[in-house]
Amino acid sequence: MTTTLELRPADECRYDAVSLGEVMLRLDPGEGRIRTARSFTAWEGGGEYNVARGLARTFGLRTAVVTALADNEVGHLIEGLVLAGGVDASHVRWLPYDGVGHATRNGLNFTERGFGVRGALGVSDRGHTAASQLTGVDWDHLFGDLGVRWFHTGGIYAALSETAAATTLAAVQAARRHGTVVSYDLNYRPSLWRSVGGQGRAQEVNRSIAPHVDVMIGNEEDFTAALGFAVEGVDESLTDLDVGAFARMIDSVAAAYPNLRVVATTLRTVRTATVNDWGAIAWSPGTGLVRASHRPGLEILDRVGGGDSFASGLAYGLLAGDDLATAVEYGAAHGALAMTTPGDTSMATRSEVLKLASGGGARVDR
Repeated sequence: MTTTLELRPADECRYDAVSLGEVMLRLDPGEGRIRTARSFTAWEGGGEYNVARGLARTFGLRTAVVTALADNEVGHLIEGLVLAGGVDASHVRWLPYDGVGHATRNGLNFTERGFGVRGALGVSDRGHTAASQLTGVDWDHLFGDLGVRWFHTGGIYAALSETAAATTLAAVQAARRHGTVVSYDLNYRPSLWRSVGGQGRAQEVNRSIAPHVDVMIGNEEDFTAALGFAVEGVDESLTDLDVGAFARMIDSVAAAYPNLRVVATTLRTVRTATVNDWGAIAWSPGTGLVRASHRPGLEILDRVGGGDSFASGLAYGLLAGDDLATAVEYGAAHGALAMTTPGDTSMATRSEVLKLASGGGARVDR
């Protein structure tokens, strides 16, 4: 059986997918540590943006990002990286820069990959960023006049400020008015919500957004912390018994939000920073619970962005008209491949994703 998503025809829309979120400059010390680094590799990245980037660069779809950047050299560096990723940057709002960054600046994210017993580490520097101040977007023009088939945003962006939360709510409401499918990754980050009211405020914001969402993505912690749903019997990993508990929680979520057509989550057990068990499950009213191939002992180079690549693979499958079981396989395969390369964003190709999703392995291609 298939999901019941009603997608706008591609030939009536300028974009297959658009993301709303902050795009930061990621500074990566490679195999070393932030505290001892003498050089960094620069990448772009951001939870919501990474989905649009994956859909464009890996799957060849027409995507754009709605965000704001401070109008300085760092902002234009980020713009160049976005354009190199195949994402339309024409909807970027440029805010004046005062030369110091007291009022408006661009976000930085220093990220260690981790190795073995040393976990990945992110050190964000994103206070008072341009994206957190984004207002006045003409959503009706974007979704109505131009046309968008799929809109993606999430709880990382909504947590940046009261302005960002209001912008997110306005965006999902407009998307639904124009028949655009809305996906939302709960992505609960305590460090972000702490400055805008904590977990209570997170639940208030996410509960206002959830009635306008078609595809909800999040792990057990996200649903508990961001929406207030309990998953009983869950430890640090989702075992077969715990998947049953998660499925029961989905029943509660679906009852509270009957608008949801898909609920999905990745399954990750962290053995070490470089070895994880990896998989995914998804639910829809028509299919019930479906599960992707489980990959125990997956070797990882850089875990950051794996969940975003899962979301883009899932979205690609559903945009292509595949059933949910196929789409969740694409998502899990794309996430697995994305974690074998450095940086937030995926370096995988569509053919590699389809090969892995269909059971292909790591034998050399000649």
